[in-house]
Amino acid sequence: MKSKLIHTCIGLGLLCSTFALAGDNAAMIASAESAGPAVVTANATIKAPDGTVLRKGSNSYTCYPQQDIIGPMCNEAVWDNLIHSMMNKKSFNPTTFSVSYMLAGEGTALGVSNSDPYATEPDKSDDWVKEGPHLMIVVPDRAMLKGLSTDPADPVYVMWGDTPYAHIMVKVAAD
Repeated sequence: MKSKLIHTCIGLGLLCSTFALAGDNAAMIASAESAGPAVVTANATIKAPDGTVLRKGSNSYTCYPQQDIIGPMCNEAVWDNLIHSMMNKKSFNPTTFSVSYMLAGEGTALGVSNSDPYATEPDKSDDWVKEGPHLMIVVPDRAMLKGLSTDPADPVYVMWGDTPYAHIMVKVAAD
């Protein structure tokens, strides 16, 4: 009798944890989909922060849910390469234009330094930004960034301009 009770409790525990994971996956997918327009997200691959594929897509975008340090985003492959290069402190030289959508903004994420992609503390930075809905655009030639503002108060500006990860920020709505 005791053995049956233990097995029943274990079975219920596993069943409940499966439902919890499914709920988490659904929440992660919803968060990821909030980053881009439906025309992008409907057929995008959705990945969990650890890289687990939550939903296989058929277009060129991969969307990620909100994380502690950054809001939800939908990236073309060039953007995934930029982030991978940055996280591994490697060089990055884009050869094409590429767009990343962050239409949900930063959400509850901490935000970033406008000049230092490795800064982790807002109170130690004089240019910390936490943007509302925006697009990020990588260009294939750094010369294309010349003449653009680096001031985050402007609606269009360059982020991380003095790094290999320079890109254009385009605000699309108020936070």
